[in-house]
Amino acid sequence: MSRARFCVCVPARNEAARLPVLLGALAAQDLGQRTPVFVWVNDTPSADATEERLHAARMRFADRLDLRWRIDAEASTVPHAGAARKAVMDWGAAELGPDGVLISTDADTRPPPDWVRLTLEALDGPADVIGGRLARDDRDPGDEALERQARLWDDYWTAVRAIEDALDPRAWDPPPRHGDHTGASLAMTATTYEAAGGVPLLPTGEDRALVDAARATGALLAHPHDVWTRVSVRLAGRAAGGMADELVRRKAAAGLPIMAPSLDHWRRRALWRRRTRGASGDDRRVAIEERDLPALPCDMNLAGWASSAGREAA
Repeated sequence: MSRARFCVCVPARNEAARLPVLLGALAAQDLGQRTPVFVWVNDTPSADATEERLHAARMRFADRLDLRWRIDAEASTVPHAGAARKAVMDWGAAELGPDGVLISTDADTRPPPDWVRLTLEALDGPADVIGGRLARDDRDPGDEALERQARLWDDYWTAVRAIEDALDPRAWDPPPRHGDHTGASLAMTATTYEAAGGVPLLPTGEDRALVDAARATGALLAHPHDVWTRVSVRLAGRAAGGMADELVRRKAAAGLPIMAPSLDHWRRRALWRRRTRGASGDDRRVAIEERDLPALPCDMNLAGWASSAGREAA
C-alpha cells in the first residue's frame, strides 16, 4: 500500500493566502517521488488569486508535485465545502481506479514531511480508513482563552480514549491513538470510498458522515498517533459551520462553564459497543446501530473535572 497509486484531494475556496503553505508542505514530503495533488476550486476564477497561486506552485514545484486543479465556476449553486470535497474525491477516485488511495486534506493545513508516507503505511495494516490527528498550527497567532479550552478538551478526550481502550479494545485501532477523523487528514481506498457512496452532499460534517457511511459497510477505522497534520486556528474560515466557526463559538463562551458528557456515560457506551460487536469482532453492526443512539448528555463541568482529576493524580 505504501507504493500504491494515490492523490491528495484538496477542496479550496478563496484560499490564495493559505494554499501556498499547504502546497509547500506537500512538496516537502519524504516520498522520493512527485506527490499527486488534486485541487477543486469551488469559486469563480476572479474571486481571488487562488488560481494564480496554483500556476506559481506548479512552476516552482514541478519536480516535487504533480499538481492538477479544476475551477468550478458554477459553485454558486452548491457553494459549500461538502460539495467541493465530494467533487475532488470523486475526481480522484475516477482517475486512480479502485486500488487508488484518496487522501483528503484542507487548503489551510500544514502537514509534516512524513504525513503522506505514514498515512499510506497505516493502510498496510488491518484498517480501511485512516484518520489523522489534528494539531494547532503554531504559526498562527495564539489566544490564551482558546488555548486553555483546548488543553481541557485534550485531557478530556485522552481520558475517554483510555476508557475505550480498557473496556472495548479494537485490534485494528490500538493505543496509542487519537480521536480525529476529519477531512483535514483522512485516507481510504477508492473502493472503500465508492462502497460508502462517496462524500454526502452536506454543507458541513460531510467528512464525518463519509466515515460513518464507510464504517457501516464494514470498513475499519484507525487513528494512528504518528499520522497527523497542523490545522489553522484562524477565526475567519471558508466553510460555514467549520472549525473557524467552532473557534469563534468557543471564544464567545470564554469564562462560561464548559460542559461535556461525564466519563460514566463513556464507560456505558464502551461496554455497549463491546456487547454489540460480540465475539465476531465485526464493527459493522456497531456503526449502523450507533447512528440511532441518543446524544450523550453534557452533564459535567470540564474545569471541575480537571481540578478533581489533578488532585487525584497528585
